[in-house]
Amino acid sequence: MKRAHRDRPCGGRRVSVAWTAWLAVGALGGAAPALPAQIAPPAPSGVDRVVARLEPEIRRAMIEGKIPSLTVALTDRAGTLWSGAYGESNLWARTPATRETVYLIGSTFKAQSTVALLQQMEAGAFALDDPVRNYLGEGIAIRGEAPDRPVTFRHLLTHTSGMPADFGPHPVWGETAPLPLGDYLRDSLRVVRPPGEAFEYSNMAYTLIAHLVERFSGVPYKRYVRERVWAPLGMDDTAFEPTPAMEERLAVPYVPDEKTGRNAPTVRLKANVWPAGIVYGTIHDQAAWVRFNLGDGSVGDVRVLRPETMDEMHRLQFPEFEGQGMGGGWGYRHPGYGLTWWVSERDGERFFAHSGSVPGYTAFVSGNRTRGFGIALLTNGHRAHPHLVRITRLALDLMAEELERSR
Repeated sequence: MKRAHRDRPCGGRRVSVAWTAWLAVGALGGAAPALPAQIAPPAPSGVDRVVARLEPEIRRAMIEGKIPSLTVALTDRAGTLWSGAYGESNLWARTPATRETVYLIGSTFKAQSTVALLQQMEAGAFALDDPVRNYLGEGIAIRGEAPDRPVTFRHLLTHTSGMPADFGPHPVWGETAPLPLGDYLRDSLRVVRPPGEAFEYSNMAYTLIAHLVERFSGVPYKRYVRERVWAPLGMDDTAFEPTPAMEERLAVPYVPDEKTGRNAPTVRLKANVWPAGIVYGTIHDQAAWVRFNLGDGSVGDVRVLRPETMDEMHRLQFPEFEGQGMGGGWGYRHPGYGLTWWVSERDGERFFAHSGSVPGYTAFVSGNRTRGFGIALLTNGHRAHPHLVRITRLALDLMAEELERSR
């Protein structure tokens, strides 16, 4: 790794710090000037100490996980504490990653879609334990559903609906394209086992959620998410399809070659289940998303969700399925699903997390709701979950140790 960029607090404002190997001998090739002996450098802040202890683990994770580039942000409830970028977003062009680099955020988006659905619940459109089939509309039905074992909204949001994973990949520059949302659901919507019987991670369930948001709101799903979820959170650099300005900053997805082990570019994908996580964004927006989940459902003067709805999102829903599906080995005591979020406890403190993964991209977001600290990570590495979990645990523990509580 040749270059990293950091953003950190300094004297009440943020400054950007970049360094490369040549700085060791000075920009003009000579020795770096020494500080005058009588002037001591400022004492490191708690955030500085966190970063100093975290960065070696970031670099180790990138080497061990063969991660070409990684961006990371630490946040509390008040705002971003620090952000950094490491490695190269394009190995062929040797393009350094920056904090503005765009990555596919994958299934970290699922809980954002959940916010959209829960807004409709708060408006009185449905209750969590209502049968979903009562709200599907003409021409769409859940094949295989028994009359006496209905799929509920709570099942949809906890991967206990009995619906399969599904994906339906399409190369971005291929000759096929994802089906329109209604056509996909009419063709594919089904259960493979009774709801509530077992855990099975389901992208199909979250594709259905997009349809339900449209049905309840009368607004196209993409527009609804942009206006009612991303806009209040200030997530202006997140999109279902990257804008031209985002494309210019888009990280190339890489997968290790099976024979050589070296990273090689892989195919960019769309999917039939695109509402489950074919979404692009930056680390700044992911930090805003984590920060929202550390709070009570409001952003400034805007109420996005009620406090009791936020608590329900982050409450373990089905204790009988504890420990199921937590990517990368994440979790402490009682790991399981809230409403979409992975949730867990340790020493009376409540944690949440979720990963995102498609070929060539791995994302991770997590937070300690009790103390009010969180972390977001975006990479163009493949299946890097265990490494991102290790960074996450260390970061949250260091923030608790050095900062104790959110500002």
